[in-house]
Amino acid sequence: MDELRIVLQEILNEQLTQIVLSNTRDAGRASKVKVRPVCIKDRLLFQETTYRGTQVFHENFSAEEMILRIMEYMQSLFKQGEFKSPSCEVTVLVSKKGKMTIKNRRKTSDNTDGAPTNKNAILSHNRSKQYILQDGQPVDFLVGLGVQSPDGKVTKARYDKFKQINRYLEFIEDVLEQLPKDRTVRIIDFGCGKSYLTFAMYYYLHELQHRDIEVTGLDLKADVIEHCNQLAKKLCYEKLHFEKGDISTYEGADAVDMVVSLHACDTATDYALEKAVKWGAKVIMAVPCCQHEVNRQIKCDALQPVLKYGLIKERISALITDAVRANLLEKCGYDTQILEFIDMEHTPKNLLMRAVKSNKIKAKSAADSVDDLISFLQINPSLERLL
Repeated sequence: MDELRIVLQEILNEQLTQIVLSNTRDAGRASKVKVRPVCIKDRLLFQETTYRGTQVFHENFSAEEMILRIMEYMQSLFKQGEFKSPSCEVTVLVSKKGKMTIKNRRKTSDNTDGAPTNKNAILSHNRSKQYILQDGQPVDFLVGLGVQSPDGKVTKARYDKFKQINRYLEFIEDVLEQLPKDRTVRIIDFGCGKSYLTFAMYYYLHELQHRDIEVTGLDLKADVIEHCNQLAKKLCYEKLHFEKGDISTYEGADAVDMVVSLHACDTATDYALEKAVKWGAKVIMAVPCCQHEVNRQIKCDALQPVLKYGLIKERISALITDAVRANLLEKCGYDTQILEFIDMEHTPKNLLMRAVKSNKIKAKSAADSVDDLISFLQINPSLERLL
């Protein structure tokens, strides 16, 4: 513990980027803790953000108080800690027997993460968001995909993509504890396209979180698949590979832990969700698009004053499609959320569906409610038929 105290004494200052404590032993106490510096009334403090169930708690502490809290956390609650500052990146791992391993990677640049040097800008209580991947800190796949220049500066034309990637990684970070820790995690990305987010997922889980993972990206475009495989080979991402294929007919796996489907068009999303459910995937993440099926089917006299306007009908149909999908996943034993996902390449705002396998038995009335909605709107959604 003395070594951990020395590390904390070094990095707990106004230059600290962020501390993340994870891999909890007791989710009821806390599933994750984050720490960042804040300046309140000209006093340097450290804000602790504690995640407990669906609730988030914030509390501020002095540096010495924070050191004691983190040491206690690592001793009794968390098995992993990530400590980031402009001068170093430290990983702390605690074994089942309580043995602590500390890996300290030093940085040579004075300002490698591109963070502002003005103290007030850094410590503002409501400062700009600290991303998981930092502007100014080169990441191999971001450079390879043209999002960053070789020195780590985010390309102006790709800044929206950079923000999208970080937002996506936050969604994954929130469900990290749901993925297996004692074996290889099998992940499939249906409709991976140019694979910005597939590479980001692999980098985050394998390089930053040190998880043993195997990722397959599937898409219909042969040239895109070839390019992605070449980049994965160049980056030495040995367990990331890409295949040409159709989601609806894919049979390349018997069991998958996490299924991703980002912008699979119309009913392709339904096929991805159906396969995820039948595999018993622990985590499902989907960003649906082009939801045309319900728009063609929906008939409801009570809603006719609304549905007679084509644009309104299209938007309502898209929302109904995703709401029905979420409820059908809940019927299959998933805790499902609909979250806002920023993606400027498609629409100003998109919805991300995140489902985590819970195996809870849903109340029959709750299960019946989605069936009542389907009957009321006279629709026949693909996911219901597939399941």
